[in-house]
Amino acid sequence: MTDKTSAPLTGAEPPLIAAGEARTWVLFEDERLLVLNKPGWVVCHPSKNGPWSSLAGAARLEFQLDAVRLVYRLDRETSGVILLAKTQAMGGRLQKAMGRRAVGKLYVAVLEGEMRGPRFVEEPLGPDPSANVTVKQCVTTVNAQEAVTRFTPLAARGGYTLAAVEPLTGRKHQIRAHAEWSGHRVVGDKLYGPDPGLYLEYAEQGWTARHAALLPLPRQALHCAQIDLRPAGMEQVFRAPWPADLAKFCTEHMQLDTFAVERLITAAIAEMSPVPSAPAGPGR
Repeated sequence: MTDKTSAPLTGAEPPLIAAGEARTWVLFEDERLLVLNKPGWVVCHPSKNGPWSSLAGAARLEFQLDAVRLVYRLDRETSGVILLAKTQAMGGRLQKAMGRRAVGKLYVAVLEGEMRGPRFVEEPLGPDPSANVTVKQCVTTVNAQEAVTRFTPLAARGGYTLAAVEPLTGRKHQIRAHAEWSGHRVVGDKLYGPDPGLYLEYAEQGWTARHAALLPLPRQALHCAQIDLRPAGMEQVFRAPWPADLAKFCTEHMQLDTFAVERLITAAIAEMSPVPSAPAGPGR
């Protein structure tokens, strides 16, 4: 099977998911829940290109499910843990838990620059009126929503920072927008990176020489490393391993191999403040 993270994707439309491929992403499965390790090239929601063009569509066919319910979404270029509920009851329970912030979320990002200490960003986010695309967010007080993100540097060297990131609210592009505002953009970000025009250019032309000159990675270096359901009254904690493309970047640019990164992530998880557990409820 071709490694689709080994080279820049050619354009706006990601490649189709091959039959059997989604099974290699399984982190956990039971009669109520399917947990996958999403690669950084897969779209979550169904698209016009058919069921095999999205995580939700491929999961429904691959696992022969009547329906799947995405508990939350990850951007196409964000990899890591994604939860799909198999039942309406489980979907409702987990989405309510997300709404009351009773799910622990830890992302790991590679950021531009060397962040020397933790950053607690408590800045509201809303649509960016200066952007040429409607999805871009920015720190603003106009049509804004509360947004809180904690950045904790795990290693800073070679002009980059490996950071644990806890989004304490769930706003669109929250981590990426707060990283840009803090002066430490997510490496490889086409929308919040050095030139937001790269986003539309990629959508229209695919990966160009200008992308290669301005972006050291073909996708944004953002990974959902862990989802903790214990605060929601469940027992499971799901962790996705550090992906190969980001591992290669850290080895080459930060002299951090995969084992070193995983040790740093494990230490960061151990130091995270536990969220009080909610009483268990029905999930079927």
